[in-house]
Amino acid sequence: MDVMTLRMPVRVRRDAGFGVGCRAVTQAVSIDATAAYDIRAADCISFLRSLPDSSVDVITTDPAYSGMNQHMRFGHGRIVGAYGKPGNARWFTEFSDDPATYRAFLGECRRVLRDGRHIYIMFDSFSLLSLGALVRDFFDVKCVIVWDKVHLGMGHYFRRRHEHIVFATKGRRKLSRRDLQDVWSVSRLRRAAYPTQKPVELFERMLEGSAEPGFMVCDPFCGSGSAAIAALRHGCDFVGADIAPGAVEMARARCAAWSATGSDPLEPAV
Repeated sequence: MDVMTLRMPVRVRRDAGFGVGCRAVTQAVSIDATAAYDIRAADCISFLRSLPDSSVDVITTDPAYSGMNQHMRFGHGRIVGAYGKPGNARWFTEFSDDPATYRAFLGECRRVLRDGRHIYIMFDSFSLLSLGALVRDFFDVKCVIVWDKVHLGMGHYFRRRHEHIVFATKGRRKLSRRDLQDVWSVSRLRRAAYPTQKPVELFERMLEGSAEPGFMVCDPFCGSGSAAIAALRHGCDFVGADIAPGAVEMARARCAAWSATGSDPLEPAV
């Protein structure tokens, strides 16, 4: 088994709030390069509140915003099913993204993120305008990345082909690479196993300049676990949560399959 020597502590104790496969290491010791994952069933704020201060190295997340869907007043549709109806298996439980709740979310993200680290938060066009500016109250916003989905999506006026990712820092930390662009052309998934499932490659792009092997990556809205797979592929540990039990089961099974076989069952080509 491959081993590597780390000069900084990169794993945390079980009694510090992490679960599966995590253990403490001290300075300048050799450990195996097998990354650990811990995926919990919880809403995003309760989950973040369960984590210790300054315990994660990178946050990459795609919040389950409710603003756009409520603004559009969806009823019944092929993608969303019977939107807003309890027990709707076609859609997921959305995050109540009013400003006060979003501030509480951002505050917890800042608390758990170590100094000198990065955060990536995805936004649709509606939430970027209604909530994006709040990120500046908690982090140093450096840029807005455009995700070009390559293929057209739905749209009531112009057909949608992009989303946004706000990139910010807590303290000072440069990207580890200087050749990274701010427009990412990554094909969206057409027949996904989970609603709004994002490609693993998208989260890998977030880690390219921000993560080192052994870092702890966090996603409070992990959904099907795309961010987890990206973290494991990068040699990072992962901790995340989702409020939907089905999503948690899917993400855990996905990570277990990848850890056992090196293959992602939801994106076999990855």
